[in-house]
Amino acid sequence: MIQPAFRPATPDDAGTLAELVQFASEGLALYLWTQIAGAGHDPWNIGRERVRSESYGVSYKNAIIAELSGQPTSALISYSLRDRPEAVSDELPAVLVPLHELMNQAPDTWYVHALAAYPSYRGKGQGSALLAVADNLAAAAGITGLSLIVSDTNVSARKLYERCGYREAAHCEMVKEHWLHPGTNWVLMRKRL
Repeated sequence: MIQPAFRPATPDDAGTLAELVQFASEGLALYLWTQIAGAGHDPWNIGRERVRSESYGVSYKNAIIAELSGQPTSALISYSLRDRPEAVSDELPAVLVPLHELMNQAPDTWYVHALAAYPSYRGKGQGSALLAVADNLAAAAGITGLSLIVSDTNVSARKLYERCGYREAAHCEMVKEHWLHPGTNWVLMRKRL
């Protein structure tokens, strides 16, 4: 168990956060950023722009960075979901529709959008520590439930979430388009504080 220091992210963390969001999304983030960037453009620039923005859920404003010796090792991006489901926009890429449908089944929860560590820091307790940070953020916001979505094939992440009190609440079939992934379903997991 390695005990990192935690700090709020800043816009300067955009590169680190983009990398960790890519890990957490199991490749979906880079697939989407590539679609947005178009041919001949760097999809990582799109990822960094999204993280620097204050209008997306993946914003640095919603992120906590874990560090050891001043170096980022892992991160949590989390925020409050509205108390009512939101209509799924017709402009939303089809690959994201199942995720939004599951989020709509977890209104008024603290949503763990992304949780990831660099490979050399995995399995050392940072995920559990960051999920405890999410619990504290939820409690400070007066929210008594948390939620997250994970792929059905991400067995190690699901075990971590279950150890931290999350339980499967629903699932929805993935839409992959051209995103290559071994999974079949997205799984909504919820926890009560």
